[in-house]
Amino acid sequence: MADPVVAVRGEAVREVPPEIARFSVTVAARDKDRQATLRRLAERAEQTRALVDSYSVERRESGGLQVFPERKRSGEKVAAYQGSVTTTVTLADFDVLGELMLRLADQEQTSVSGPWWELRPDSPAQREVRRAAIEDAIAVARDYAAALGARITALVEVADAGMRPQPMFARAGMERDAALSVPSIDLDPQVQTVHAAIEARFTISAPSVLSEVG
Repeated sequence: MADPVVAVRGEAVREVPPEIARFSVTVAARDKDRQATLRRLAERAEQTRALVDSYSVERRESGGLQVFPERKRSGEKVAAYQGSVTTTVTLADFDVLGELMLRLADQEQTSVSGPWWELRPDSPAQREVRRAAIEDAIAVARDYAAALGARITALVEVADAGMRPQPMFARAGMERDAALSVPSIDLDPQVQTVHAAIEARFTISAPSVLSEVG
């Protein structure tokens, strides 16, 4: 006769500080002359690049380039040309994050969005929470087995039921150079809540509770 099997779900949640932050910066230009629009857009994009590169950032990625004519209400006559380019910046030094974002926002025809707090894909927190979920599943299986007057004897199967990080709240201060012409701002890194859930099946010894009932 096959050994009885108990199926359980193990879960774990950990709140950990973020490891990186991302934000986007968009520069725009507009002029009646197409070449003037393109020239201004290129100049502002280069200013953004130079300012970002003056800081210790992990990644700078440009994308979202748009250049299009603004037509008058009737007909195809062009009233002006408008263009924009967006750059996404990733950095781990949160002490300069607010300073960099404000300096970028202080540039002409520039908008800044973010930050978005994240963990790295290979974060140790991800591995730790998976191990904790397995330990939880083992503890639950032992509780079920004990309630039946049995003990777990072997692992049959483990299936990953998924993992999802979600932002919470935590505070971290930030200082900036008083010589800069832009105001100061403190940004609070959001704690990342890492969740792991697994499903596991264990064989258990013959339950003594059943034999007592019988």
